[in-house]
Amino acid sequence: MYFAGTLYWVGDVMRTYGGLNWFVSIAVALVLVAYLALYPALFALVCSRLLAAFGPVALLLSPAVWVATEFGRAYLFSGFPWVLLGYSQARALQIAQLASVFGIFGLSALVATVNAALAYLLFARSLRSRVLTVSVAIGCVVATSVWGTLRLNDNRLVHEGTSLLVGTVQGNVPQDEKWDATRASAIFQRYLRLTREAASRGARLIVWPESSTPFLFEEDPFVRDSIRGLAVQTSTYILVGSDQIERSQPPRYYNAAFLVGPDGRTLAVYRKMHLVPFGEYVPLKQVFFFAAPLVEAVSDFSPGDQAVLLPFGSHPASTAICFEIVYPDLVRRVVLAGSELLTTITNDAWFGSSSAPYQHFEQASLRAIEEGRYLVRSANTGISGIVDPYGRVLQQSRLFEPAVLVGQVRTLTGLTLYARIGDLVAYVAAMLTFVALVAAIFAGRRR
Repeated sequence: MYFAGTLYWVGDVMRTYGGLNWFVSIAVALVLVAYLALYPALFALVCSRLLAAFGPVALLLSPAVWVATEFGRAYLFSGFPWVLLGYSQARALQIAQLASVFGIFGLSALVATVNAALAYLLFARSLRSRVLTVSVAIGCVVATSVWGTLRLNDNRLVHEGTSLLVGTVQGNVPQDEKWDATRASAIFQRYLRLTREAASRGARLIVWPESSTPFLFEEDPFVRDSIRGLAVQTSTYILVGSDQIERSQPPRYYNAAFLVGPDGRTLAVYRKMHLVPFGEYVPLKQVFFFAAPLVEAVSDFSPGDQAVLLPFGSHPASTAICFEIVYPDLVRRVVLAGSELLTTITNDAWFGSSSAPYQHFEQASLRAIEEGRYLVRSANTGISGIVDPYGRVLQQSRLFEPAVLVGQVRTLTGLTLYARIGDLVAYVAAMLTFVALVAAIFAGRRR
């Protein structure tokens, strides 16, 4: 029910853009839902085993089990860490500050701990145990909220580093028009016009969305020269999302981002490393033989093999393309490599007016808190925005309208505790789960 309710839009995407009929598109969506449901099922199975061995006190281990299974969902079989439990706190900024210490899995652990305490309240055998457990859970929430409020009020990150103006352009090109040859020139001219507007408002870095134009940046001389000329004319850095072809045998295709400097040169190229299953490649094609139109429709992209810093003057920046922004460790790695500003480019036109663009934007905003960095997001049809290092949304566009956002960011070099320790909470949770399960097995054998 949870995954069907939060990922209900998958079936419509498969039908509209994958060429599948209603029956097959729903079947593919249900396969995804059923797979994701295995992780809460595993959580329930492990908790059941622990409860059988240790009684109600085992409920206190359930947060560790939950986080361990979420961690598995994030990384096993390429991972799908969409709508993790901790994202429920994305807009509760006092609580969400915990992500700067323990990351998204720390937030999931906090939510699970409160719920475990409520469950233990119902089944604990002694009043003292009930009072103690609930008191600890309430204490965790209160302490987190107070500390989060103090961190927000401290606000020091918005005064550090170098202040710069950045802009995002949102062309608002519907997916079914994007590759229409009769619309190609108008779409490209729209992006050039919006870029000039952003530059006239003082933006030094202007971010275009993922696969922003119907042309390939490196393959079309007119497009390439126009963007380079515009960068020189406006003295700006322009980050352009575009596919890239590597002339090998056979050719390899990449979803890429190109940074063009004020001198017109291409300063860096980042190739997307974490591809979207069923969007940029089809895993287990033999298994999904019944979805032949989808297999044929999906471009077979290759993953990039390294994180690339974007030389935004003397301040290295980084970008994550679309789905990559929901992988906390991927973003953490580029911050450790020296990124002082986070950007993310995406094309959420696939999702229509469903909740998916809102889910995607809120998950992206947690990366700003985790890493203590400003985040600039450019989306083809929205939601584009600028988020500060505390997760506060400074600017945000609406869906399905052309938009230019220009705002102030600061390049930052300090590291949050999460940036230093990574997903330590998840590893500890996995270890606790393993030890508890082994102990439960031995306890069962002794009985």
